[in-house]
Amino acid sequence: MFKSAWSGVITPLIRRPNRVQSAALCFRKGKKGVEVLLITSRERGRWILPKGWPISGLDGAGTAAQEAWEEAGVKPRKVNKKALGKFHYDKVLGNGASAPVEANVYSIEVKNLAESYPEASERKRNWMAPNEAAELVEEPELKAILRAF
Repeated sequence: MFKSAWSGVITPLIRRPNRVQSAALCFRKGKKGVEVLLITSRERGRWILPKGWPISGLDGAGTAAQEAWEEAGVKPRKVNKKALGKFHYDKVLGNGASAPVEANVYSIEVKNLAESYPEASERKRNWMAPNEAAELVEEPELKAILRAF
């Protein structure tokens, strides 16, 4: 009974609210259909979407497009202003603590990729089918977004 009370009542009261990020689901039309772009994280090298904290003066879609440029060298053809969905994860902060994050996902049709971009030396990037991408990411809600794309 204590465990139930702890997880159902006490934890939500003391846990900080979710922080919000914008994520970019970058895509193109390939020879075999739609392909999405995944990049590696800097810390663990796991496959993720480009994403980041809100940027002053930009809306969620604009932030997603800026992060796609910085992290993957994406030059957009079209940025969808309406979020496709959202996923949740725990972000490990610089001090070792973790913070709950809600990432709103915006689709970005890619015109082309730059060879030189701010984080080129820190990440790998790869085009793949949405279902293949869903198998590589860790977050269940992001898996569902990719499978539905």
